[in-house]
Amino acid sequence: ECLLGLLRTKTVIYVTHQVEFLPAADFILVMKDGRITEAGKYNDILHAGTNFMELVGAHEKALSEVDSIQDTPANRGSSSSVQNGSADANGKIPEEDESKASQKGEVIDDVGTKGQLVQDEEREKGRVGFTVYWKYITMAYGGALVPVILLAHILFQLLQIGSNYWMAWATPVSEDVKPAVTGSTLIAVYVALAAGSSLCVLARATALAIAGFKTATELFNRMHFCIFRAPMSFFDSTPSGRILNRASTDQSAVDTSMQYLVAAFCFTMIQLLGIIAVMSQVAWQVFIIFIPVIAICVWYQQYYISSARELSRLVGVCKAPVIQHFAETISGATTIRSFDQESRFQDTNMKLADGYSRPKFHIAGAMEWLCFRLDMLSSIIFGFSLIFLVSVPEGFIDPAIAGLAVTYGLNLNMLQAWVIRNLCTMENRIISVERILQYTSIPSEPPLILEENHPSISWPSHGEINICHLQVQYASHLPLVLRGITCTLPGGMKTGIVGRTGSGKSTLMQALFRIVEPAAGQIMIDNVNISLIGLHDLRSRLSIIPQDPTMFEGTIRSNLDPLEEYTDEQIWEALHKCQLAEEVQKKEGKLDSAVIENGENWSMGQRQLVCLGRVLLKKSKILVLDEATASVDTATDNLIQQTLRQHFADCTVITIAHRITSVLDSDMVLVLDHGLVEEYDSPKRLLDNKSSSFALLVAEYTMRATSNYGN
Repeated sequence: ECLLGLLRTKTVIYVTHQVEFLPAADFILVMKDGRITEAGKYNDILHAGTNFMELVGAHEKALSEVDSIQDTPANRGSSSSVQNGSADANGKIPEEDESKASQKGEVIDDVGTKGQLVQDEEREKGRVGFTVYWKYITMAYGGALVPVILLAHILFQLLQIGSNYWMAWATPVSEDVKPAVTGSTLIAVYVALAAGSSLCVLARATALAIAGFKTATELFNRMHFCIFRAPMSFFDSTPSGRILNRASTDQSAVDTSMQYLVAAFCFTMIQLLGIIAVMSQVAWQVFIIFIPVIAICVWYQQYYISSARELSRLVGVCKAPVIQHFAETISGATTIRSFDQESRFQDTNMKLADGYSRPKFHIAGAMEWLCFRLDMLSSIIFGFSLIFLVSVPEGFIDPAIAGLAVTYGLNLNMLQAWVIRNLCTMENRIISVERILQYTSIPSEPPLILEENHPSISWPSHGEINICHLQVQYASHLPLVLRGITCTLPGGMKTGIVGRTGSGKSTLMQALFRIVEPAAGQIMIDNVNISLIGLHDLRSRLSIIPQDPTMFEGTIRSNLDPLEEYTDEQIWEALHKCQLAEEVQKKEGKLDSAVIENGENWSMGQRQLVCLGRVLLKKSKILVLDEATASVDTATDNLIQQTLRQHFADCTVITIAHRITSVLDSDMVLVLDHGLVEEYDSPKRLLDNKSSSFALLVAEYTMRATSNYGN
């Protein structure tokens, strides 16, 4: 309808391996190994070369299976049942049971119809809780290094004050006054105090570096572990930009600056208390104005921090969309350029960058606002201290002590501003810790191994799968995808699962691997409830060839045998079985040939065959094909089906079909529709009933595939 109808006036270039569409083409190019081997109309090139004949021959062979299966007696396995009311003679599920199942789903459907999977990023509000600070300072060795750091700095501060007081007391005011101690004693004591200060600084810096490194490492490891153990629902509802933002920007703040900001606040606070102690001894009158000024500073800090804190949280939230959009743009660059949409994506990128820069700018502006007012107050208090010391009668205060008071007074006005500034900066940055801690409390998948409930080594021995009243939804606010499925998949047989897009085929397989947990009901494999055993015990006993074949950066060997469990001979044997050995032998490194990211240097069909090689090595009793041949040509599809028939004859094979011909040689066919079992019987029986959904799907496929040949 689209290509031949709506686009009939356009030049259409259709890249496909589905040869049933080719007779309608005006001109066909056949490619092999990067070259055009044949070109022309369908009938002209059909007998002109071997490459095109191979493709068409494979397709005609697949079509012939439809005819042959209708001429054979009913398959074995027709005795298998659908336990929520066995199938009738035509494989139909009684309407009464179907309506009950649908009623179960309707309640949740109505509640969550408008729900969406990806929610807005969570953001805390109000003050940063004390628990965040406490978790941060006790993360490394239970906080054991914190007293060491504080004690080292207090000693340093006391030694600094002591050395300054010693110089003020021991140094004569003029040449006429006899010194209290000799010059050598003066220098010796001062050097000793300075050396003590240096050792305290060294101890403080070392302990702080160790604590900061250990805390950052521990936070990252906890976040890393929680993300990797998170259920798939977390990744479905969380854009990768949010995860990258926490693992990069927030983690960088914790790695490089957080420990120094917390330490700076504590150190300036201790220093401020030391100066207050000195000032109270030599010029207590300063506190008449100093205390009100400190109160004003604290008021400014409270006024500032409520806005600055929320702005810092906004910065964290606004950066994730920038990262996410950039990653999407890079991955889709070819499509964007093909549709001449560069300007639209540039504009979107600029808007997102502006959205991120806006709160950053306001944070800088708010900090300048605070600093200006604190500096003004500092100047006022220092000016008052000078006027007071100059105006007192001569002899009322020792000149040396007065000089010490002026020195510390100058420090006092800077320090009280720095204490407030460090406090504000620390609370702004501690939000990075708060955001990382959010990801250390992600709900985890069930345990990998349950010691008290280990299945036997030989499990599953038969491979029978019993599904009982299974209901599945991807999130609590979303509608049910599977709405009460009950059936038995016989052990050692091939079962095909078909249905239109959105019928729940792939969701059923995700439930089998416990990628999503059931909302209700259960799945039993050889009388073992899979929800009661560890995930590793379950998944290590099953094999799957997924819809999107995945290869990882590394080598052929590491992709086929990632856990290094098999010998080279076994790997080569698997490669021969899946028809990839010749291709691998051509490469210079053989089994150590490089595989780039996502296996981009291998074709889609070859990646699918690598996945087939993995399952051939593993030899599991239960094998799932999740639309495994949807992206390969018919010849490769036939090759995969032939290999499976040969090497998995006594295994339970579950095939989720894209091409209807992939399930025609199955022992049983399960037809799903809107999360419910519509039909379940042998292909022969379902095809005999011309009104069955399966027969209609097959008729639709064969009609589409053969009508063009008739033309």
